[in-house]
Amino acid sequence: MKLVTYSANGKESFGIVAGDGIVDLGRRTKFASLFDVLRASALGEIAKEAGAKPDVALKDVTLLPPVRTPEKIICVGVNYANRNAEYKDNSEEQKYPSLFCRAPGSLVGHGQPIVRPPESPQLDYEGEIVLVVGKAGRRIPRGRALEHVAGLTLCNEGTIRDWVRHAKFNTTQGKNFDASGSIGPFLVTADEFDFSKPFELTTRVNGEVRQHDTTANMIFDFGYLLNYISTFTTLKPGDVIVTGTPTGAGARFDPPRWLVPGDVVEVEVPGIGLLRNTVEDEVVKR
Repeated sequence: MKLVTYSANGKESFGIVAGDGIVDLGRRTKFASLFDVLRASALGEIAKEAGAKPDVALKDVTLLPPVRTPEKIICVGVNYANRNAEYKDNSEEQKYPSLFCRAPGSLVGHGQPIVRPPESPQLDYEGEIVLVVGKAGRRIPRGRALEHVAGLTLCNEGTIRDWVRHAKFNTTQGKNFDASGSIGPFLVTADEFDFSKPFELTTRVNGEVRQHDTTANMIFDFGYLLNYISTFTTLKPGDVIVTGTPTGAGARFDPPRWLVPGDVVEVEVPGIGLLRNTVEDEVVKR
């Protein structure tokens, strides 16, 4: 199934994408949100509505982040082999993943503008594949880790580059400016994928390919990440794991190629979809 969270006519709901429309599950089921479905382990229950006639057209809604209220958004840094080599001062093999967290308010949905704050012109893009947890677990065995995945979505893990260097050991500030990144457009359920085959990820800016790689080049694969993260925290349904970006972010060009208002960023993975956002400057109220 391809699931969305959306707003239409001033109301928020969620549903199953069916062609050019959406089957409104907020109206047809007892669940108020996709998050509630995940927490109730009810993907099988809502799948019964998959053949219904769409209630609303995709073109008439505003798409929101698929999971609106995750308890955790955990992001993985420097997780593709070629990207690790970009860090010439720290290019030795990594023993463990680099992790940080984002707040839900730092990510907008598909089609919504990504915002460049007035504090810095260094807004950058990072196309990534996202795991959404569907089954709770602690110390999840690596060999069974994918059983805990509800589905996949996409992220442009937008970054304010100079703000990730304000402190010696953390990147939190530069990763959490309001509306600086995006997530979506869909949550595609795990049963749609063959996880034994690599996923091909492409990021474009104004139609120009900036990032292109496959998950075969990940340093830490999906199963390892789920195992490692669940060692120190219980993963719960609705939790979001942003799995890392390939080489080609704007900071790595000479000179750097920062995003500016009017730019269009697209993150695409066959089978998951295409996440598209424009860039605009934040309007600061005085």
